[in-house]
This record gives sequence, C-alpha cells and structure tokens, in this order.
Amino acid sequence: MDAHNLFETPVTYRLIRLEYGLGLVVATALFLAHLDEVRWLPALALFLYIDLIGYLPGAVAHRRAGGGRIPRTYHVLYNVTHSLVTQGLVALAWIGLSGAEWALLALPIHLFGDRALFGNFLKPFGLRFEPRTHPAYERFRAEYAALSPDTDTDTDPEPEPEPDTMDTADEKRRPAGRFDARAT
Repeated sequence: MDAHNLFETPVTYRLIRLEYGLGLVVATALFLAHLDEVRWLPALALFLYIDLIGYLPGAVAHRRAGGGRIPRTYHVLYNVTHSLVTQGLVALAWIGLSGAEWALLALPIHLFGDRALFGNFLKPFGLRFEPRTHPAYERFRAEYAALSPDTDTDTDPEPEPEPDTMDTADEKRRPAGRFDARAT
C-alpha cells in the first residue's frame, strides 16, 4: 500500500497484522507483569465496552438484515470505538480523572488483538458489516495477480502517467474493464 495504491496484498496484510501482534505481545506482557496491580473491574469494563458499543449493535443489525446492508451508523460506531485515536483519548481522559493505572492496557490489548488475531480493521461504508469478499475486489485481485507472477514485487508492468498529466488519449489506451481506482 502507498499513497496512490490503497490496497494490501496478502503478504503486506500479514505483515501489518504481525506489527499489531508485537504490540499485543508487549501490552499483554506489561499487563501480566503487573497483574497484582491491575484493578479487574475497570480492566474488564475497558476491554468490553469497545465491543458492547462498537461491535455488538452492528452485528445484531447485520444478522437481523439477513447479512444485507445496514445503516452507516453501525460502521461509524465500530470505527470510532475501534480507533487507536479514540482509545488514546479515552486513556488520557481516564488518567486525567483517575490517574494512570495498569487496567488501561485493556484498551490496546483489545484493539491489537482484533487486528493481529482476527484481522479486523476499520469498516468502510461500502462493505458489509461482517467480512465478505466484495465482487469488485475479487475482480481486482484476479487482475492484479495476472499482471505479475509475484504480486508482492515492486515491479510495475506498465508505468502509469501522473494523474494530472493524463489526457483522453491515455484513457483510450487503457484496456476495457481494467480496474481504475482513480475512477472510484
């Protein structure tokens, strides 16, 4: 993924999950090293509230809709509660009100665990609440794989001109049916 190609290959996706896995190991090790100092009720509340507010309502709505589309509100709730920014602000507010404590490690343990163990990241509006491969992504993945036997190389089979210098002739040369992220 880069600023012009907003997708992950299977290898880069696993590497990102591995980075969160390291964060999970560090947060869990710190939690366990200070187990005798952890206040369990706040730790449990901090760990659970993220899913009680952010995941459970959307999961219920998704099941009630038979796996179909649900209001964007559920995606927003998930994304806000599963954001490292939001949970960082929650931790800062907690520290400001109650002081720093080891129970706060429940926040990164939850988020890092979701990403590292389950591969769950933020939810785009255009995708179903529960993961399912989008047909457009499936077509893109097949086309991308066909361009290079090793889809995780840095080689570009045909360098594309910068978007601001493309003219209609460049658009006409693009084979019909090719996925173009700039068009979406």
